[in-house]
Amino acid sequence: MNPTIEKRRALGRGLESLLPPPQTQNRGIVAAIAASAASAAPEDAVQQIPLESIERNPYQTRRRIDDQALAELASSIATTGVIQPIVVRPAANGHYQLIAGERRWLASQRAGKTTVPAIVRQVSNEQAMEMTIVENLQREDLNPMEHARAFERLGRDFGLTQEQMAQRTGKDRASVANYSRLLRLPPEVQLDVEEGTLSFGHAKVLMSLESAEAILNVAARVRERGLSVRQTEELVFSVKNPTDRAKPDRVVDPNVRAAEQELERALGVRVHIKDRSGKGKIVIEYATLEDFDRVVAALGK
Repeated sequence: MNPTIEKRRALGRGLESLLPPPQTQNRGIVAAIAASAASAAPEDAVQQIPLESIERNPYQTRRRIDDQALAELASSIATTGVIQPIVVRPAANGHYQLIAGERRWLASQRAGKTTVPAIVRQVSNEQAMEMTIVENLQREDLNPMEHARAFERLGRDFGLTQEQMAQRTGKDRASVANYSRLLRLPPEVQLDVEEGTLSFGHAKVLMSLESAEAILNVAARVRERGLSVRQTEELVFSVKNPTDRAKPDRVVDPNVRAAEQELERALGVRVHIKDRSGKGKIVIEYATLEDFDRVVAALGK
């Protein structure tokens, strides 16, 4: 048997013993762990661990933490304590390595606490990495690029398909695909998305452009003019269709033309409506598979 396949199967079996079953995963991995603490084995019971004995998680995919939100959490912890325990694993010299709960760990330090409630788990490096990534992806406060890099690591390091990623994180496959595509953007645009200068919506529109040069040029114009996502769609369409698509001899009813333009702005691709006395057809053209996926997703809604 292929050693790589056997390793992944072994990892999968080990992970299943650590993560909640599929029907409970949408509650969040940490919440599920905390909920099962009462029935866990003695060694998995909640313990008070000195904050100074806990080391930062080397597998953390989050790069930015909102300082104001962290201050608010610290204030809450100072008043009511840590309600949900963090998850750690044993490290060298009597220390522990953080797996899940970085914000609670940092906020506890800011609140002046000396210990934090924690569940200690005996897990491998691979299991710790996957638990951290999945737990992060189930949160809502990651920026789009952090989502993209987390999905990329799950695919690269664990060989998970987009469908498997969706199942483990409780997200739909289309969202996984859209986040993963962000890594195709030029690094400068990825930084704009990470810093919030460009939104996830802006990024999805920019990805319909075929070249990095075109993406960079349009992104610069979006930043300079402060364009909305809808205005960006119109700009991208004009870039992809620089000439008037209508033939000189084609006479189009103004209402039909208006409908074509509305669909083109919404879908970001060329649209033709052929109408004869209220009957006809709508033809949607796409130039890339990304265009196709975006149109299908839009029509599915």
